[in-house]
Amino acid sequence: MPSLLNKYFVEQCKTLLGKDNIITDPEALRVYECDALVALRSLPQLVALPETLEQVQALLRLCYRYKVPVVARGAGTGLAGGVLPAPDGIVIGLSRMQQILAIDPLNRTARVQPGVRNLAISEAAKAYGLYYAPDPSSQIACTIGGNIAENSGGVHCLKYGLTVHNVLEINMVTVEGELLTLGGSGLAAPGYGLLALAIGSEGLLGIVVEATVRLLPCPPCTQVLLVAFDSVEQAGNAVAAIVAGGLIPAGLELMDNAAIRVTEAFVHANYPVEAEAILLCEFDGLFEQVETDIVMAQSILTASGASEIRIARDTNERKLFWAGRKAAFPAVGRISADYYCMDGTIPRKHLAEVLRRISEFSRELDLQVVNVFHAGDGNLHPLILYDAGKPGDYDKAEKLGGQILELCVQVGGTITGEHGVGMEKLNYMCVQFSAAELGQFERLKTAFDANNLLNPGKVIPSLHRCAEFGRMHVHGGRMSHPDLERF
Repeated sequence: MPSLLNKYFVEQCKTLLGKDNIITDPEALRVYECDALVALRSLPQLVALPETLEQVQALLRLCYRYKVPVVARGAGTGLAGGVLPAPDGIVIGLSRMQQILAIDPLNRTARVQPGVRNLAISEAAKAYGLYYAPDPSSQIACTIGGNIAENSGGVHCLKYGLTVHNVLEINMVTVEGELLTLGGSGLAAPGYGLLALAIGSEGLLGIVVEATVRLLPCPPCTQVLLVAFDSVEQAGNAVAAIVAGGLIPAGLELMDNAAIRVTEAFVHANYPVEAEAILLCEFDGLFEQVETDIVMAQSILTASGASEIRIARDTNERKLFWAGRKAAFPAVGRISADYYCMDGTIPRKHLAEVLRRISEFSRELDLQVVNVFHAGDGNLHPLILYDAGKPGDYDKAEKLGGQILELCVQVGGTITGEHGVGMEKLNYMCVQFSAAELGQFERLKTAFDANNLLNPGKVIPSLHRCAEFGRMHVHGGRMSHPDLERF
């Protein structure tokens, strides 16, 4: 593949970072051609692997001078094509910036570089009786920089929040190579709330080179309920009933029968394979509070139609229950040539209805859907099974995924919960937002990156694209695009 980059530019990259930190070999570049959404691939021209903040700044200044597009990449575990390389640009991989710079047990914070793995923060903080709460299923591999870019959540986001609720401060390098500090080490920071703006911005506004995250005390008591139901709708209604009853579990996850069976065969977590759905409901805190919450939860779950309620007998069984849930995605990979993972979010009260509609979509398109998701905050993760080697199968999977996303918007939800928009959901931004809103997003992007060099072509669709897609702003289940008349 011939390089589109100026040879002098490439040589300057090697001078800045050293030739061992620059990848141009086509075979070596294939590692960086996609994220976990492998259906979308694009080979980068060059991959740079900086080791210091100063190298990131120098690289961005160089790219800005030559007008070279830049895509920042963490561990590549994303599921929305968010780090798909620009054909005429470079990838800046942050995997070598992986130091935990400081842990402050008195202020309960950790200062880390972007390439630090999510789980590594909790492992390092454990010695102080602390941990980092957001825990995506990929936490053993995903990095804090990627978590910040996507505003990742995890199984404990119901009680402890998403990444945006657990990051206090970031250092971010702009496209011109300037270093910005957003947020602060205290509970409040001066000026505009740019920290929340940067978290979840998917690499469009700058590159995070350091973050200060909030640490929490390890709870003295943790207990998990495994609850079986005879229908998915019952399980969905039970989720709404638990929260409406005044309980806030640390985690509240739902798996349907297909997910239960495939996960049990893979992990042997002792799941009830005959159940149509199960909930994993975890409470943590002081022993007395956990004991009270469990009694109350049992009463609510029984009234909601639970056919079986188990309390984890010990720490090992509790970990085994969660090991099954966290291994659900790879477990599904054992039964299907390919799968397409969706990520919409809905109000909890609509869980049962949305699950029923997803089942109807599945039958209409003759594709199996396996449901595994963060039920407590309404973050759906339907896995659409298909075979990329079968003509037309991927197109059907995309269509089914689109139907699910549009349904999420129709019931008052959103097209993404924690995976981001990337390339995958670009068209469905036209469904979620009006032309005026998309225009405002574009102006905000331009304020940070006037030449559109940072992660170009992601997240914000053009109005022309929306017109071609034929969708614009769903309200009350009706789709129209009157806003386009003004453009």
